[in-house]
Amino acid sequence: MNYKLMLRMLGRTLQVEALCLLLPLVVALLYREDPRPFLFTIVPVALLGTFMARIKSKSEFFSREGYAVVGLIWLILSLFGSLPFWFSGEFAGFMDCLFEIISGFTTSGATILTDIESLPRGILFWRSFSSWIGGMGVLLFTLAFLPKVGGRTQVLVQAEVPGPISSKLVPKTVRSSQILYFIYIAFTVIEIAAFLLAGMPLYDAVVTTFASVCTGGFSVMNASLRAYNSAACEIIAIVFMILGSLNFSVFFLVLTGRARQALHSDELRFFLGVVVLASLLVFGNILPLYDTAGHALRDAVFQVTSIISTSGFCTTDYNLWPPFAQTILVLLMFVGGCSGSTAGSIKCGRILLAVRCSIRSLLRLSHPRAVRVVKLDRKAVDEETLNTIFVFFIFFFLLLGAGCLVVSLDGVSLTTAFTASLGCLSNVGPGLDGVGPVASFAGLSGLSKGVLSLQMLIGRLEIFPILLLFHPAAWGRS
Repeated sequence: MNYKLMLRMLGRTLQVEALCLLLPLVVALLYREDPRPFLFTIVPVALLGTFMARIKSKSEFFSREGYAVVGLIWLILSLFGSLPFWFSGEFAGFMDCLFEIISGFTTSGATILTDIESLPRGILFWRSFSSWIGGMGVLLFTLAFLPKVGGRTQVLVQAEVPGPISSKLVPKTVRSSQILYFIYIAFTVIEIAAFLLAGMPLYDAVVTTFASVCTGGFSVMNASLRAYNSAACEIIAIVFMILGSLNFSVFFLVLTGRARQALHSDELRFFLGVVVLASLLVFGNILPLYDTAGHALRDAVFQVTSIISTSGFCTTDYNLWPPFAQTILVLLMFVGGCSGSTAGSIKCGRILLAVRCSIRSLLRLSHPRAVRVVKLDRKAVDEETLNTIFVFFIFFFLLLGAGCLVVSLDGVSLTTAFTASLGCLSNVGPGLDGVGPVASFAGLSGLSKGVLSLQMLIGRLEIFPILLLFHPAAWGRS
């Protein structure tokens, strides 16, 4: 294990976090708020990061170090990132601070806040900006803007970028990171402009964009996006939640004149098909509850998009919807977006491959000697990848059950415990019943918040990097 290189990379990432904290500091100063929560964090984080970044080491490491350092960096980054919340005095305890910032970095959107609008604007800005940073990945951000971290950077990307199959846009990993962030920043600027044209105030437009383009779901309003009572704002959010849920390599293909190749993506067509089908089913089920079909359709499309993109925004209290519509939303929490997107959960690519692999197993019962290859986008998928996908499914459902058991110790309903665990593990955020769209996680115990925080990290890094930290073999010499 190359500990020195791991510490050096952690130092570079802490430097990036210190630089990012300057932006909410400026916001706090502009609105004449107390800057000390950010100053008390920036100084020690910058000093520690600079010290660790100067550690000299060999630039060689392998998959074990790559996965371990990714998990470690997300844990340490969350601990330091929670300090502004703690120093602000607006949170009841440190566990609440940690829960909120982990929810931000992992783009989950779960919150322990009951009165969001009472918080200082600088704190709310950092809360949403953390989602924007975590959307594309903390290490991907570091590689894009501070590329000289050393080591085999492709290993880091594979450990952090979601999806069963990782691929580079161009041969150099650093250049791929920069292209991805160029697309990401372009979407951010366009969405801010669109919200401004729709009549949203500048501050609200910026923080809402940070939380929607990354499929994060944080809002600066207690009533989320429905507080603006604007169909235009809701449609803008729908468009960019969908864009954030697509594999960013699709946009690269379009920009380089290969739109036909992008449209042939199996995962893209599956995702869009699920969105359309689920929206129609929900719309038909909730239509009797609404005065107009247009309003019902808008709410149905918005909530379906919000859940499958794992954003967690709301424009209505879907706790009041019929059980059929609620069941569809819960099923969508398992699906998630596309591989290589900012969305969380299992991912459409894994579900497609699991279904095709299951069909192959069924066909082998009648034709044992037949050789059948599982394909995605007309390319054969190797058996090792397929085995990893099934291991992922096993761990996902084991962790879901464990989280549900822990939360149930608080004496909440089964629906609350199950959807709280599922919402955090899949990075959706809100669930049903006691953790529904108009509620929060504030009423849960410290133990439940700690376990759910860990689930959010595990879900964002797709299980293996965090679990590897708890395996003794990961820290051995050999």
